[in-house]
Amino acid sequence: MPSLCRDCDAIVQGFTCNKCGGVRIARHPELFSLSIAHIDCDAFYAAVEKRDRPELRDKPLIIGGGVRGVVSTCCYIARLYGVRSAMPMFKARKLCPEAVVLPPEMAKYTAVSRQMRAMLEALTPLVQPLSIDEAALDLSGTKTLHGAPPAIVLSRLARHIETELGITISIGLSRNRMLAKLAAERGKPRGFTVLGAEAETLLAQEKIGLLPGIGPAQVKRMEALGIVTINQLAALDEGAAARLGNEAAALIARARLQDDRPIRPERESKSISAETTFETDIADRTRLETALWPLCEKLGRRLHREEQAAAGIVLKLKTADFQLRTRSQRLAAPTQLAETLFEAAKPLLAREADGTRFRLIGIGAAPLAAASLADQGDLADTTTPRRRARQEAIDQLRARFGEAAVQRGRALRPVKGKS
Repeated sequence: MPSLCRDCDAIVQGFTCNKCGGVRIARHPELFSLSIAHIDCDAFYAAVEKRDRPELRDKPLIIGGGVRGVVSTCCYIARLYGVRSAMPMFKARKLCPEAVVLPPEMAKYTAVSRQMRAMLEALTPLVQPLSIDEAALDLSGTKTLHGAPPAIVLSRLARHIETELGITISIGLSRNRMLAKLAAERGKPRGFTVLGAEAETLLAQEKIGLLPGIGPAQVKRMEALGIVTINQLAALDEGAAARLGNEAAALIARARLQDDRPIRPERESKSISAETTFETDIADRTRLETALWPLCEKLGRRLHREEQAAAGIVLKLKTADFQLRTRSQRLAAPTQLAETLFEAAKPLLAREADGTRFRLIGIGAAPLAAASLADQGDLADTTTPRRRARQEAIDQLRARFGEAAVQRGRALRPVKGKS
């Protein structure tokens, strides 16, 4: 079976490297033929802080807000106590009272992310950033360029990042993006996991929540239908699949480990937005709010689809004489909820609705935050989780019966416009 020493890139026969004595051996029948990779930094924010503060190396470390905030990330020592990302800070402190807690320094993490991305792009032009600490790579056809198959190139990359940047990564290698991501998650930290032809058998009995894009609400809905494991979802026939609504085909394809998405070398979105141009100019504040609401719903759906959250909003207005106005507001906590976006935008709109006639209105999310931080709530905010659950229920009904199946009262006053 093809085997690779991850410490020196020697091709080995056993479980110990004859060249360097290393024991970190990657072994898989398809090790040197697969070329789609997923790179995921290990506890990224915490790793950068420990690199810069060596005295914290052996201590539990949490990156997050105050008592009412949530955990952005935590080191693996803190995870031994049960601390997890997106956990309320009060709970994390209770689980690990001796943890060092630091606020996130996004400028520093962004700089490290850019350094890492430059290393990835030196290997292949097909690099798709997925977040500040994740990326997908297609190394097909690069063997001649690098003088080595993708597995060896990735092994070198992991050591290079660790030496130059002082952080570690986990690597997933497979035949498509979804399987590569699942592989990377199975080996953390400092992992190198390969998923090949055995993936169908290996993952068959795993819970459906393991699959990317299937959230807790969707899991509960499918479990109520008797669909618990990946192989049960994969085996659904056309009649049974109808119970899953419009998303059935995509869900079943995912369960069958099919993923034909190409890796697109595009930069991360800095913002996500939605806007509409009116057929006739509008000055009335109530009508402007009516036009704003469906845009907030559209923005919420886009944020969810792209696995992002809004840490702030930007209101965009264009006057009848084509003068552009933008007003921004940071949010108390990241969100994907249309209600929260709308309530934050209304005061901004009220200040601009001074009798000026507008031909366009838009709403954007900037800066962006990780979807895992969205709408968590805390001791002082117990309504947000309920509103999130309500929105998930609405999304499920719309997926099954169409967008018009559930409407808010404010959406029933039409405003003529074109998106």
